[in-house]
Amino acid sequence: MKRKRVGVLVLSGLVLATAAGLAVGPAAAGEQPAPDAVATGHGHDDPVIVGHRGASGYRPEHTLASYELAWRMGVDFVDVDLVPTKDGQLVARHEPEIGGTTDVADHPEFAARRTSKVIDGTKLTGWFTEDFTLAELKTLRAKERIPENRPNNQLYDGRFPIATYQEVLDLSRRLGRELHRTLGTYPEVKHSTYFTSIDNPIEPKLVALLNRNGLNRPGAPVAIQSFEVSNLQALHRQVRVPLLQLTEASGAPADLVAKGDKRTYADLVSPAGLREIAKYATYLGPDKSQVIPLDADENPGSPTSLVADAHRAGLKVAPYTFRNENPFLPANLRSSESPTAYGNVFAEEAAFLKAGVDGFFADQPDTALESLHDFLGR
Repeated sequence: MKRKRVGVLVLSGLVLATAAGLAVGPAAAGEQPAPDAVATGHGHDDPVIVGHRGASGYRPEHTLASYELAWRMGVDFVDVDLVPTKDGQLVARHEPEIGGTTDVADHPEFAARRTSKVIDGTKLTGWFTEDFTLAELKTLRAKERIPENRPNNQLYDGRFPIATYQEVLDLSRRLGRELHRTLGTYPEVKHSTYFTSIDNPIEPKLVALLNRNGLNRPGAPVAIQSFEVSNLQALHRQVRVPLLQLTEASGAPADLVAKGDKRTYADLVSPAGLREIAKYATYLGPDKSQVIPLDADENPGSPTSLVADAHRAGLKVAPYTFRNENPFLPANLRSSESPTAYGNVFAEEAAFLKAGVDGFFADQPDTALESLHDFLGR
């Protein structure tokens, strides 16, 4: 049976009032390419590969260089984790603590900013974006987060500044015009409960940026992600953008814990929980072990019923995160004990595509796209 060509997930726009006082770059609605690349999401259901933090297998994550490489490799969407600055700007960092992803420790002028905080019940020590203005953060440079697995990425340490979400959107437009296709983002709201508790919430800033950039409309190439529940439910009541509920293999959403709600991620991915998610979200983003678990020897078992259960509830499923290096693969697919060598990621990705996922997040978009092409019989 001939399979459909690679498409994009159906996306819809946002409708929410712009938050006042947020500084964003100039970008009119008319500047956003809106032809076939977005329209092809309608009526096409091929799995979608999302560049996880860009092409983070090849460049330091969440840099403009990482996003550009992912888009040039062929994906239409990249994952952008968002955290706020002291002066209310949104920057692309995996976590607010930036000691492991920037050269901040090499800046003596910021030595006194090192501190400890409790975020979502975990004590962290380091430097935090919410304690820096954007101008201060712009003096820092990104570095590889996991050099033990990606030593080659250290070649780029110190080369790239911290990117704002506005800069990512600007790049998507410029590159989209060059590549003749619409390029999009999956912004993730990080630690919503924590940032709201310190009066620096992400959601209104994100919606303001989408409004300013003409992305507050049906068909806009944007989908909002979160590991929390309440913020997505609130957004659903105000906007029409697709929402993606992320889940973990253990634990519970931070907002539910803070409210004394006893539900865990396991409850969320039960058939009843999935039906509740489908009331506000379009997509489910589970840990990949929730789709195909590993046994005690770290070998893959049989797929769970999660994909089928989610589909019955009306949700599309896009698990995370696929990486080529041995430590991130099942034991039977590792090529050696080397933490930097690649294993048989094609076999792993093929198993998930066969299990019926609607896409997935990958650090190496090129090999993920190759797996997809194999699956589609190209």
